[in-house]
Amino acid sequence: MTTELPAVAPVVTAELVAALSPRLRKRLDAGVAKLAGRPVVRDGDTVRITVDDEGSVLELHAPGGVVTDAAAVRCGCLLAPDCLHRAAAASAAPVGDAAGPVETSADESGGRQASGPTASEAPDPAPDPAPDPAPDPAPDPVPEDFALEEAATPSQLTAVQALLSAAAAVLDAGTDGSGAVVQAELLRAAHTARLAGLPRAASAAVFVVTALRAARAADPAFRLADLVTALSETLYVAHRVPSATGAELTELRGTVRLPYTPEGSLRLFGLFSEPVLTASGYAGAVTWTADAEGRLCSVSDVAPGGAGRAVGAADRTVRVGDTALTHRALSRAGLAVSGATLSPTGRLGTGKGVRAVRASGVGWRAEPLDRLWAVPVAEQVGHALGGGHDLLFLEVTLVGPVRESTGDCLLADCGGVPLRLTVAHDHPALPYRDNLRLLAAARGSRLRVIARLAPAPHARAQLLACEHPTLAGQRVDLGLDRLQQADVPAPVPAGTASPPEEAPLHLLRRRVEQAASGGRRVLAFPGNSAADSRRLRRHGLATAGDVLDELLASAAERSRDVFGRLLPADTGRFGRTWLAAARYTDEVERVLCAAAWGG
Repeated sequence: MTTELPAVAPVVTAELVAALSPRLRKRLDAGVAKLAGRPVVRDGDTVRITVDDEGSVLELHAPGGVVTDAAAVRCGCLLAPDCLHRAAAASAAPVGDAAGPVETSADESGGRQASGPTASEAPDPAPDPAPDPAPDPAPDPVPEDFALEEAATPSQLTAVQALLSAAAAVLDAGTDGSGAVVQAELLRAAHTARLAGLPRAASAAVFVVTALRAARAADPAFRLADLVTALSETLYVAHRVPSATGAELTELRGTVRLPYTPEGSLRLFGLFSEPVLTASGYAGAVTWTADAEGRLCSVSDVAPGGAGRAVGAADRTVRVGDTALTHRALSRAGLAVSGATLSPTGRLGTGKGVRAVRASGVGWRAEPLDRLWAVPVAEQVGHALGGGHDLLFLEVTLVGPVRESTGDCLLADCGGVPLRLTVAHDHPALPYRDNLRLLAAARGSRLRVIARLAPAPHARAQLLACEHPTLAGQRVDLGLDRLQQADVPAPVPAGTASPPEEAPLHLLRRRVEQAASGGRRVLAFPGNSAADSRRLRRHGLATAGDVLDELLASAAERSRDVFGRLLPADTGRFGRTWLAAARYTDEVERVLCAAAWGG
């Protein structure tokens, strides 16, 4: 018995919600809330849940863990199949997006992964297929000029219009107003986009729905910044596809599967492990390794689950070859792999042809791992902002805690650069926050750390692993291991550190996030917004001031008919101005981020 429903394909949820009468649609969100926490009984591929006090049972048939047909959702109540329960269950279940992660280029995604599960968040792929013994002859070459002039198909143009309309409706309503009906429209648009050959936009739209559900359920894994990124990605791709051609259109379409390429034999050295806990319902662990040339490779064990799976996954056996190593052990040992395959993001394949045995590991200050810290920091940041991996290998001196609106962060000196180190995840089941608080007391300690770049106008990164503050040669995976007070030097009473002043780009970022959270109406009455615009211009961000003024104007704009009655808001225009503000903020943050790190 569990409380987790099986994943439901987007088209199934959209179909069930569309079949409801207007009266039942108004009650759908209440129906979803009633199902939350009800016990679920699994019997093979069939899941049963009692939906009311009369004992009516709803069944979901989920072969492979995903419900792919509306007929597979059956209810035993008297009103079935025209009842509320089928649509409520589909709306309460995780979104099934079996196509997997989508590749994007750095130019189109702002140096970030697409808004679906990233290479470290997505479930492990199917075993690598064996190569065909006799590949088909290559097709006749396509003239280069023809390829460059290729344009979007009529079905793709129709799909992006549906995405624009559905995503704009989400922005108009915000997280509180984007209930199951609004989500279903976006899921329908995502399904249409995938059928039209636009997997990048489809995955982003599905992630938006998942993030909306997490926000409405007060899930600790929810991050507003992730919702903003996914909404921006959805709107951007849908906005650009109609006018894109050639290589740009190919990038905007995206690729459904990450291709794996053969790498032969690899000697891998463990670096660290980190837990994975996403708002999209995946949990587990990823262990990062490096080969003899310092190239990063990852081994993951990520599947549907919650915080319990994230906490326990580090002690699960690594699923590569016949090795019996756990993720925690691999992070400090090594692997000798034959028949290896790697994805473009460095994830190690787990096909039948892959063989792996345990090998010895090395410390961070020994070759080949030592060379990762030898790369100049500005070069590492530039690589990350350009679309490469976002891990940073830094030598820092701890300065002390800094208070922020979202909680304390740790100020450190990184070669003269004031660096703010933050937690990678705020879920209370993970030890990130407690470990950061203890490290903040180790003022003056000089440590090697591994962090994930967090693009911002200042130097900022999420702290993932560090050298042990007192035990030489030992290291700590900060999302899995718990430091004790005895593990850090005695605290030095030096007060709270003060970070340097920075450009006030957060004034625009805040409005972008407010719209995603509270909807257009929150920005229609922004208070004294003129002061924010003036402050941006005083700091040389005149364009940011103009973008902010336009965003607020589009939120407040309402036309009237000939009788003086207010007409519905122009959600399309607000969506475009919000997208411009979100994209502008991202690009300026990238430039300021590179400058803050000395790039």
